[in-house]
Amino acid sequence: MTLPKSYTEKIKEMSMMSLICSCLYPQTSYPTTNYQFGDLEVKPINKRLSGQSFEVILKSPTDLSPDRPSPLASPPALTSPPKRDISLDELQKRLEAAEERRKSQEAQVLRHLAERREHEKEVLHKAMEENNNFSKMAEEKLNSKMEAKKANREAYLNSLKQRLREKEMHAAEVRRNKELQADLSG
Repeated sequence: MTLPKSYTEKIKEMSMMSLICSCLYPQTSYPTTNYQFGDLEVKPINKRLSGQSFEVILKSPTDLSPDRPSPLASPPALTSPPKRDISLDELQKRLEAAEERRKSQEAQVLRHLAERREHEKEVLHKAMEENNNFSKMAEEKLNSKMEAKKANREAYLNSLKQRLREKEMHAAEVRRNKELQADLSG
């Protein structure tokens, strides 16, 4: 898009004027007043500390002189078609169709919720089964460990009893031998 010659001249004048102003007034805070030059509106912007910046706004032409371009008309495809009157039967059909859509959406939501509840029940049931299986396996392991410990303890006690019997038998044999020696010697 090319700008008309008058706009480009004004923009050139503005840039030269801003250069002169920045040389003469090197201040960091600029006035917030807007300047108007015909169809241009200039707003100073305080965004940079290193220099001055302006926002240049081109206003739309207010008069329709022959040297200015005419405003664009909206294309016919973008304009809305004229509204037509709706009959009572057509309105009733639309209401019924809307009611059917609402009911089908409601049924779909209910079906989705039912599926979700069913899934939650399945998950809970599976979790309970796994918990029961874990409990049974833990109980079986504990029972087998207790039985093994009981068997080991009984075996240990039996071995102690056997050694005690052997010691008693040895002690009884030693006493008999002493008695025999005492009888033979004396």
